[in-house]
Amino acid sequence: MSDTPPRGVRFSVLNRAMKKQVDEYISSEGLTGVQMFVLGALRRLELSEPREINQRDLENISHVSHPTMTEILKRLEKKGYVICRRSEQDRRYKCISSADKALGLSRRLADADDLAFDNLCRGLSPEQVEQLICITDVMVENALKYIGKGCECISDKKTCAESEGI
Repeated sequence: MSDTPPRGVRFSVLNRAMKKQVDEYISSEGLTGVQMFVLGALRRLELSEPREINQRDLENISHVSHPTMTEILKRLEKKGYVICRRSEQDRRYKCISSADKALGLSRRLADADDLAFDNLCRGLSPEQVEQLICITDVMVENALKYIGKGCECISDKKTCAESEGI
């Protein structure tokens, strides 16, 4: 029996290592994974739709109940990541927006992701890293097609278009 793990297990190990490093960074910010997900969803809505974003929008995206989202938003507001106020369009709703602290977080989180990736690629040449990125882009597209999400889930549509020809 070989000491080398099966191919699929290798991806699981890489995923766990990336997640652990990024989770350590998130916890240093005093956030949970769920809170990060909500902040990311809020930011995507803010960038894509020029309208008020209310709590129900975030509940639908996150698939959580109203009381659960209320608690998440209370904690995020207390930590200074979101601003909650009554909607000017419909006073029954709470309007949610990212605070300045949250806007800087996405850049810091991207930096943490880059650092975790660089740690895993230690010992590879720049050419090997570039090749790895190209190969995994194709693999991610294949995985998204397999699970039925298609290209709309990838932020870089160019990658999706290029992999169509493969």
